[in-house]
Amino acid sequence: MKTLLITGASKGIGLETARLFIDNGYRAINISRTAPPDDRIESHPIDLVSSEADARLAEVLGTVEAGEITLVHNAASMINDSARDADTEAFRRVMDLNVTAPQILNQAVIPKMGAGSSILYIGSTLSEKAVANTFSYVTSKHAIIGMMRATCQDFAGSGIHTACICPGFTDTEMLRIHVGEDEAVLDSIAGLCTFNRLIAPAEIASTIYFAATNPVINGSVIHANLGQVES
Repeated sequence: MKTLLITGASKGIGLETARLFIDNGYRAINISRTAPPDDRIESHPIDLVSSEADARLAEVLGTVEAGEITLVHNAASMINDSARDADTEAFRRVMDLNVTAPQILNQAVIPKMGAGSSILYIGSTLSEKAVANTFSYVTSKHAIIGMMRATCQDFAGSGIHTACICPGFTDTEMLRIHVGEDEAVLDSIAGLCTFNRLIAPAEIASTIYFAATNPVINGSVIHANLGQVES
């Protein structure tokens, strides 16, 4: 059986992604602090930057057969900060979850990956641009594109492909919390794309599935943003 291993599948994009892969015959394994509201998804609350991560991951991967595995780095942290006043410890925590954790997971999973496997990074519109007061998040999401491109080069000839999917403004809990659940702000954000609406998490899930099943896009950045209005 093909396997999906994903972080942050308890809600939003991650949850819709796990459900879509299951519907297409995959076993889905989630790593997140909170269990998903779908008992078809196997879930493990592993802190990937803790000293126990390697042992816990070894236990989980002991149940996974080597073969075609899709690894999706979806979990991320976003805080309000700026280059003027970013707290170093808070910055480090964001980088640990958004950049270091994917590397730790790669090192654990790659030995199980056969030809046809994929490593997919979930970036952001802010992987290639920036807005004010998201300093740590923007920095980490730029780094993710670099990690994806380096992964592509290092696995040339292996049959393993990689891509970075960069969602636009998606109707997720993270976005809503970031704007303080302000509907007026959400409406304003929706107006920043040519469809004048927020993206549904399921739309990003289908893009992730496409990337997993089409190795021709190896090394690519996929902008899934409904077309952003340029000012």
